[in-house]
Amino acid sequence: GRGMVPSGASTGEHEAVELRDGDKSRYGGLGTQKAVDNVNNIIAEAVIGYDVRDQQAIDRAMIALDGTPNKGKLGANAILGVSIAVARAAADYLEIPLYSYLGGFNTKVLPTPMMNIINGGSHSDAPIAFQEFMIVPAGAPTFKEALRWGAEIFHALKKILKSRGLETAVGDEGGFAPRFDGTEDGVETILAAIEAAGYVPGKDVFLGFDCASSEFYDKERKVYDYTRFEGEGAAVRTADEQIDYLE
Repeated sequence: GRGMVPSGASTGEHEAVELRDGDKSRYGGLGTQKAVDNVNNIIAEAVIGYDVRDQQAIDRAMIALDGTPNKGKLGANAILGVSIAVARAAADYLEIPLYSYLGGFNTKVLPTPMMNIINGGSHSDAPIAFQEFMIVPAGAPTFKEALRWGAEIFHALKKILKSRGLETAVGDEGGFAPRFDGTEDGVETILAAIEAAGYVPGKDVFLGFDCASSEFYDKERKVYDYTRFEGEGAAVRTADEQIDYLE
């Protein structure tokens, strides 16, 4: 089996550790030879001999082998890669699709896609604190239709950005990264794009966010400081104020 592991531009405060080499002479320090070595020489020795169909036992063995709360010893990229490879190998052995192996034989419905259409925070150079602005076409009857709705909204958003003279280049995760006048401007523009595409916000299509708030949280002052991304005059909120704002 094979497994591919995602890599992010930012890391949540409680997120599992993505192990990198730190050798500036290779990929600017972002190489993953340490993680690969952990797979080949430590994890392999621990899991070879397990029944490939016993996913939980293999995952537990790797977590115990790592022994840290954030997978910082072996690296989440090493552990997750092996876990995915094991699942794919088991599905191949049983001659069933991976989704059936993971979800059960009654699995017939794909999940609703969440589409990242605006990139801010550490994912772009745009002056927006929130990292990901997503649309969730939960009102669509099928995954196929949800995908179409998302594509139509994406292109409607592009037209709106062009009409305002804003950039239509994309950020790290494929969403636009325009120089909005703050987070609220981004939200309002997405709502306008949903309506322009012929859908109803809050009924057909909903909004989703990956705020990545730890990226602009000031631990000393215990506030969420939006000025780090949005500049002077942006909001500075306490935890309670941040909760109220999101609600």
